[in-house]
Amino acid sequence: MASKRFSKHSMGVAISIGVAAFALAPAALAQDAKSADKADGYGYEFSDDPLNAGGFGPNDATIKVRPRAARTTLIRPRTTFVPEMLKSVENI
Repeated sequence: MASKRFSKHSMGVAISIGVAAFALAPAALAQDAKSADKADGYGYEFSDDPLNAGGFGPNDATIKVRPRAARTTLIRPRTTFVPEMLKSVENI
């Protein structure tokens, strides 16, 4: 009886602590958006390096991937197991 009361009491304390922590936690607010129109002189411009995105035309070379190699298992079943077993027990 005392253990049930203790578990109910500890459950109530845990719930009340959780609710209090949730209620007292400060809200996380996002930063205000800065205006993108302001030019504060920060940034980079690469005018001599154009983007070369070739390889998608009909006359471009295509990349061909080799197919996977056929894999065989290194463990092979013994097809002559029963005759070998009978040979080994004949002399017992």
